[in-house]
Amino acid sequence: MTEAPPHRRLDLRGLKCPLPVLRARKALREAAIGDLIVVECTDPLAVIDIPNMVRETGDRLERQRSEPAFSAFHIRKVAP
Repeated sequence: MTEAPPHRRLDLRGLKCPLPVLRARKALREAAIGDLIVVECTDPLAVIDIPNMVRETGDRLERQRSEPAFSAFHIRKVAP
């Protein structure tokens, strides 16, 4: 039986721009290829900044959802 790649949850609620993107980028640098990072934040600019950061890094945004209280992003590390 193969194990699923690990995932890491980043609770960045309450942080303002640019901190959510900076912390997400740092987590991606530390992640192994195949890892999933789930980023949760309340900064309204994150819905623009996080997808742009993922495009820049070459990783994959697998899921994005916005709730009234926060936004969540599921980012898969695919680029070295």
